[in-house]
Amino acid sequence: MVLPENIYSQRLVKIFMVLKNKFLIFVLYLILTLTGCNPFGPAETDGEGSTIITNQKTPDEVFTNFAYAYNFKDTVVYSDLLDSSFLFIAKNYATTPVSEFTWGRDIDIRATSRMFNAFHTINLIWIRSKDENFTPDNTEYSVYKIYQLTMDGGTQNASINGEAYFELIKKNINPKDSTGTWLISKWLDLATF
Repeated sequence: MVLPENIYSQRLVKIFMVLKNKFLIFVLYLILTLTGCNPFGPAETDGEGSTIITNQKTPDEVFTNFAYAYNFKDTVVYSDLLDSSFLFIAKNYATTPVSEFTWGRDIDIRATSRMFNAFHTINLIWIRSKDENFTPDNTEYSVYKIYQLTMDGGTQNASINGEAYFELIKKNINPKDSTGTWLISKWLDLATF
């Protein structure tokens, strides 16, 4: 026979265990929230191969974010790279004679999003830059970038070694920031397929 006080004790123990578990979950939530830790996001690291998103205070930082956006298939970071006047220009080798096609920022973001969704993994590596003439006082900058782009689609894989010409501009998009932010205004894809 179970005495009423034993039932009372058992209920108290069960209530305590439930509250203890909820308290531990709440404490874990507070720790993750207050420290800014995102256990589901990519790790932030320092040094070579950095995955830290930059403030785009230099053209190099723009290309760091560009590689990050491609490698992590992040359309939000990618869209922050492009100026409102952005133009993408490439050759269409499927036509005879070869023709040129051009599109603006909104179409480029949609096309890039579709590409991100079509492949399991994307790996962009900037191999080197040519014709750099950057000084900190510049508000415009142009550079040729040689890249390797590998895309794994499961049954279909593509690897492209190419060259692109970029024009960047420096804009003050935040009134509180007088140093300005670098954005891509033009991308001329020089890859020959």
